[in-house]
Amino acid sequence: MSPDDPRPVEPTPPSPTPTPSPVPIPGRTPAPTIAVGLDVLRLSGVRATGHHGVFDHERRDGQEFVVDAVVHLDTRAAAGSDDLERTVHYGVLAEQLVAAVETDPVDLIETLAERLAGVVLAFPAAARAEITVHKPSAPITVPFGDVSITIVRERP
Repeated sequence: MSPDDPRPVEPTPPSPTPTPSPVPIPGRTPAPTIAVGLDVLRLSGVRATGHHGVFDHERRDGQEFVVDAVVHLDTRAAAGSDDLERTVHYGVLAEQLVAAVETDPVDLIETLAERLAGVVLAFPAAARAEITVHKPSAPITVPFGDVSITIVRERP
């Protein structure tokens, strides 16, 4: 188009601005994604001694593991009836998570996390489980704050 052309110039539409991806903050567990239509029960910082790991001293001596469990469930039936049996009893859940950490040693925290997700999903009201297993005393040769794995599992 020449400068003498009388036709109006169409404005160029703005290019879409990409949404910045969340930046993980060291030492913090990422925020869970809430499943649409479900409520969230969060149980954080459950501590237990387990004998998990690939090294002999980890199996022999054990170490503390910390578990964060996020349970996605529909709480309307429990709330409407005020019936504990229609939700996830978080006291029982905590005890079962500790028992699962304290028994049957495995090599990987990924395997332990899978076991713990199964504990959550054994509750009839639980539709989805997000499990973070922290291994704060992992045998890493450099200074670090935490090592963890987070998995998400849904009822089939």
